[in-house]
Amino acid sequence: MVSSLLLTLLVCSYGSIALVLAAGHQRHKFTVVPTASFHSSEASCSTTRGTDPHSNRVSVPLAHRNGPCAPVKTTKQELSSLAEMLRRDRERTEHITRWISRSRRLQSDDDAFVSVPAQLGSSYNSQMYVATVGLGTPAVPQTLIMDTGSELTWVQCKPCNSTNCYQQRLPLFDPSTSSTYSPVPCDSPECRALAAGIDGDGCTDNWDCAYKISYGSGAVPTGTYSRDALTLAPVAVVEGFLFGCGHHQDPKFDMADGILGLGRLPQSLAWQASASHTGGVFSLCLPPTGGSTGFVALGAPNDTSGFVFTPLLTMDEQPWFYQLIPTGISVAGEQLDIPPAVFREGVITDSGMVTSVLQATAYAALRAAFRSAMAEYPLAPPVGHLDTCYNFTGYDNVTVPTVSLTFRGGATVDLDAESGVLLDGCLAFWGQRGDEYTGIIGSVNQRTIEVLYDMPGGKVGFRTGAC
Repeated sequence: MVSSLLLTLLVCSYGSIALVLAAGHQRHKFTVVPTASFHSSEASCSTTRGTDPHSNRVSVPLAHRNGPCAPVKTTKQELSSLAEMLRRDRERTEHITRWISRSRRLQSDDDAFVSVPAQLGSSYNSQMYVATVGLGTPAVPQTLIMDTGSELTWVQCKPCNSTNCYQQRLPLFDPSTSSTYSPVPCDSPECRALAAGIDGDGCTDNWDCAYKISYGSGAVPTGTYSRDALTLAPVAVVEGFLFGCGHHQDPKFDMADGILGLGRLPQSLAWQASASHTGGVFSLCLPPTGGSTGFVALGAPNDTSGFVFTPLLTMDEQPWFYQLIPTGISVAGEQLDIPPAVFREGVITDSGMVTSVLQATAYAALRAAFRSAMAEYPLAPPVGHLDTCYNFTGYDNVTVPTVSLTFRGGATVDLDAESGVLLDGCLAFWGQRGDEYTGIIGSVNQRTIEVLYDMPGGKVGFRTGAC
């Protein structure tokens, strides 16, 4: 029995205990997790785990916008409830799904000569992570919400009164104080390249290039397409960085200073910085809690031996998204019985989503297996569209099954048991209306995992336990 059945306790440095039960070739994995880890209640910030280990790259700290590590502190009155975050998640999902479905309908209509506008933003009202960069000369700190689903970086700029701009903690960026600022002319190649995402003729009264973004949340930021120096680190400055200088926003949304766009189109930081720093490669590591930091790093790491890779695909109708093809899901080491055709529409990674949405058949299998593995704990009423929630009252620790996602090429990624599976006691996944829809991998399930986007190489890498 001893030779065929091995029970090992692995105590990791972060307080959880991994139980690995090996019998023959079957591996059943569980982790004992403190229930306190399911809630963000840290009062102080720790940066011991959230640094990029690769010294050859430009790295900027990344923090949860509502946590103690955020550069600009959030008051209790400004915090969003779980129900509100989930409402925004559903809104964002419906917006993305609607765009994809609309584009495919247009493509299938042979008689319709319709051009779908390039989407320079998705739904900024659910993003949760911020990074601080410097804009202008001299550099003025700007705390921006990081979004892999948006291309255009934008900030609020003076002049803009309280009617046209939302209130932010730090002063608005003042272009008149920057010696390197200039508006992009309306007849320039840069403006013409942006024109697909602009309403009207794309010009201001001064014949500068204008932009207008329609987000799924209903927000419509507008302003002047501009150029200035972007400082990422003391020795890393992107000269002539193209961004939106906003003069009219929807004031009802609680924001940071603006958006840091890390999408796939040329307007994003990922490509603008590529000429001088990154070569079209960047990575993100979202921190496990609000009391810790992650990072966004530009450039390829000097050692990729710790990564597993899967091909990066491009959706013809939505080229700004990072699309991957899952091939399987495992719970507690057991591969779920999901037909490969279920994943034919793939998934996109989206830092702006909080939870993840899967094709209906895939989610049904995941839910059944997860509930079976968690059968000893009482179920709680659903929260929004999260229908697998637990009442952990009276439990100091719970035993959580490892959830693993496998992607094309054999890349298998174990989600972080402490922070990347449950959200406030609920399984951080839900299901689409059918299998014909694209799935979305949100921020909770990406926590502590460095996701490396190599656009020239056409691949995405994952390194677990990175922050």
